[in-house]
Amino acid sequence: MSLQEQFDQAQADSKNLAERPDNLTLLKIYALFKQAGSGDVAGEQPAITDFVARAKWDAWNNLKGTSQDDAKQQYIDLVNDLKG
Repeated sequence: MSLQEQFDQAQADSKNLAERPDNLTLLKIYALFKQAGSGDVAGEQPAITDFVARAKWDAWNNLKGTSQDDAKQQYIDLVNDLKG
């Protein structure tokens, strides 16, 4: 299976996990997904009063410089770990 096919499968699997991951893990999943699909974060950092958007942006920004293929592999590995 190609990396993209594994990524697509992991994406589907992430919607059917036995348990909902904690918020930090959810942020990591989100950030890896965005990095894998769009590359480095773009746009202005949201205001500190917009807690959710700011947390998502910061998590994605922490992956700056990670290649899209590396982000896909990390996403796959994380979802597979969560599946158990």
